Amino acid sequence: MRVDVFLKKVLLFKKRSEAKKMCDDRLILINGKESKPSHSVNVNDIISIETREGTNKYRVLNIPERNVRKDDTEAYYEEMA
Repeated sequence: MRVDVFLKKVLLFKKRSEAKKMCDDRLILINGKESKPSHSVNVNDIISIETREGTNKYRVLNIPERNVRKDDTEAYYEEMA
């Protein structure tokens, strides 16, 4: 699954276009490497999102087949310290 689609489906971004823009601006890394929006996400990948407040890191636990309910997001990623 594309990284921009993954981030939208698991509700880390409200719109896929927002995730795509962050990738285009080189603010999203997968396993420490800059990611294009089309980069494929796999289980156990580490996604880093750079924001004004700092960097947030997430470990991919599962790949969703469809949009995820807010209550179910913990099954798809875990936030790392």
